[in-house]
Amino acid sequence: MALPLSVALALVIATVVQMVLGELAPKNLAIARAEPLARALARSTLLYLRIAGPVITLFDKAAVRLLRRVGIEPIEELPSGATPEDLEQIIAESRDEGHLDAEMSTLLDRGLDFRELTAGEAMVPRVDVHTVRADEPLSRVVELLDTGHSRFPVRGAEGVDDLVGVVGIADVLAVPPARRAATPVSAVAVPPLLVPETLPLPTVLDRLRVGHRQLACVVDEYGGFAGVITLEDIAEELVGPIRDEDDPPERAPARQDDGSWVVPARWRIDEVADSTGIALPEAPEYDTLSGLVMRELGRVPEVGDRLEIALPVDGEAQAEPRALVEVLAVDRHVADSVRLQLTGTGAGGRRVEGAA
Repeated sequence: MALPLSVALALVIATVVQMVLGELAPKNLAIARAEPLARALARSTLLYLRIAGPVITLFDKAAVRLLRRVGIEPIEELPSGATPEDLEQIIAESRDEGHLDAEMSTLLDRGLDFRELTAGEAMVPRVDVHTVRADEPLSRVVELLDTGHSRFPVRGAEGVDDLVGVVGIADVLAVPPARRAATPVSAVAVPPLLVPETLPLPTVLDRLRVGHRQLACVVDEYGGFAGVITLEDIAEELVGPIRDEDDPPERAPARQDDGSWVVPARWRIDEVADSTGIALPEAPEYDTLSGLVMRELGRVPEVGDRLEIALPVDGEAQAEPRALVEVLAVDRHVADSVRLQLTGTGAGGRRVEGAA
């Protein structure tokens, strides 16, 4: 009776000693002091691998042959790289643990999202673009200096969708002032660089670089003029807004005393989420907050319109969060400024209230 008990006790003690001294303690030591320990053990590890290498190779080949005999193709090693989703999670965890400040984590997040953005999402829309006719004099371009822009799309006789070139202020100023009133824009305009609005931003950047251009004209699926995109627009997708003395005052989301947000409606849904923390639903039919409002209303918005919209939830959420969207201003038949406020949870669907 004493022998089996002593054997069992010895087995328990040996297991504990092996786990603590042979695995857990060395592993924690290696994690805590990785570089000094690696330098200290490098030579002995190489010596061990040189001596035991043939035996290890023999065992590996035997295991591979055994797996193949039962119909399993062995994998030499597990992939060690990280997917973009893994990197996003690593960035979020590092930010939450204080290893990354907010600005650096935002920059890294934008870098990961950059490859999925398209020209249509980063462009300046056509309604905000100043164009000139090909037959107008260069003096007209000089008048547009007050806009703060240095390059302008040139349209032909068939209208704004008939893009025939791009003219830059530098080209105009190279013409003597006395000749500008008699020289048409077409004389100094260069052929436009056209890109589809679905083109990924990395490809747009590459085409601008190869063509030595600062501006590209974006066209939609019907061949119409959708807007323009510049190197500055692309850079802003990575580092945030770039302001200079010619830019108008920036419109940014403003937090109100009641906890709501007043947000420019032309902001993209992802930009609203980054600034306010309110993740509104996304869909292929729209890119901006004003597009979401118009889709939910089913008509042209009016000041005072109110929407209660269900927000996206993950699989673990027990209730459906909702947000109240109120139209504060309308410009060119679309919402220009809206108020966003979380309203708790609801039973699903959406509620629309018209203007009073």
